[in-house]
Amino acid sequence: MAVREKSVIGIFDLDNTSTSKRTRLFLARAEKEGQVVPCDELPKSFVLSTEYGMDRVYLTALSSSTLEKRMK
Repeated sequence: MAVREKSVIGIFDLDNTSTSKRTRLFLARAEKEGQVVPCDELPKSFVLSTEYGMDRVYLTALSSSTLEKRMK
């Protein structure tokens, strides 16, 4: 799945961010509202994006540092 760079709001590591209650609530709500795009493997990070007025959470098996390097 490709996401346009200008639509990316943030890239987050799941191990670090999922310890926060707010993040867990955010991800649960996004899942309930159908905004989460799953991946086929165990997710390591997620990308929050907005495009055409729609928020999406893309789960990815790539680490957040790998995704950040690819954006440069």
